[in-house]
Amino acid sequence: MPPLPLDPSAVEQAAELLAGHPDFRVLRRLQPRDDFGVAVTGPVTSVVILDTETTGTDADSDQVIELAMLRVETLTESGAAVRVTEVFEGLEDPGRPIPPASTAIHGITDAMVAGQRLDEARIASVLEGVSLIVAHNAYFDRRFLESRLPLFADLPWVCSFSDLPWREAGFGSAKLEYLCWRNGFFYDAHRGGADCRALLELLRHPLPDDPRPALARLMERAGQKSYRLWATNSPFETKDRLRARGYRWHPERRCWHVTVERDAAKAEADWLKAEVYGGRSREIEVETLDALTRYSDRDGSIQRRAL
Repeated sequence: MPPLPLDPSAVEQAAELLAGHPDFRVLRRLQPRDDFGVAVTGPVTSVVILDTETTGTDADSDQVIELAMLRVETLTESGAAVRVTEVFEGLEDPGRPIPPASTAIHGITDAMVAGQRLDEARIASVLEGVSLIVAHNAYFDRRFLESRLPLFADLPWVCSFSDLPWREAGFGSAKLEYLCWRNGFFYDAHRGGADCRALLELLRHPLPDDPRPALARLMERAGQKSYRLWATNSPFETKDRLRARGYRWHPERRCWHVTVERDAAKAEADWLKAEVYGGRSREIEVETLDALTRYSDRDGSIQRRAL
């Protein structure tokens, strides 16, 4: 015998009762909507939130098989989302079988993408005039999309995974599903459209240390620079020290590097001189990154600087 339908008002009362008890936490299913009831009280800008699904994780050999985008009208000063003005969801046939391991993650099968092609004209229309691209793993999405659609290289990007201080704010993980759970809602994950809706809802919430929507902090981040320090000709015996410091090895350039924010750049250069080069004067390369180059495979502006 099927269960009797529950009175929605009774369900809501039960949810509120549980939510008010310290031993329970209530999660609500995300109900997608396009209008957030925010009054337009000043200048607005358009932000695109996007997500891709692919045949794998290697941007050099795998392909995009799904692109989802939400174009969101946003108050420039406060970062409050006003409304979703454009929605794009498209599939693309990669021309070869999708690996079963990838299908197990996103659920996209060969039959679903057979003969499909991303509508490039429609994508260009959605992106026209936008001020910012937001992705929850921009290093992944940007590299794939710039390879498939070069117009993405001309737009500023931010990363809601890396550019927001989730752990410092008390979150144990920066994974999208977990962050949504911590903010009181859940969704059907791992398809592009659902992930975009969830990310938009998450970015409408504030972080604990700032009353503004998290999206406001990402919009600020777009105007900031970061710096990649290349430890050129570092002694071989310092490799463990560099690795422990957070430096990464670039196999093609055969050089260790680290990316820091502006306030930390001088201290990092001082550490390199003292701990890697033994206090001796050296020249290193300093690469300036901004929202047009950050998370891409393209180089920023590079200068040689004496330590």
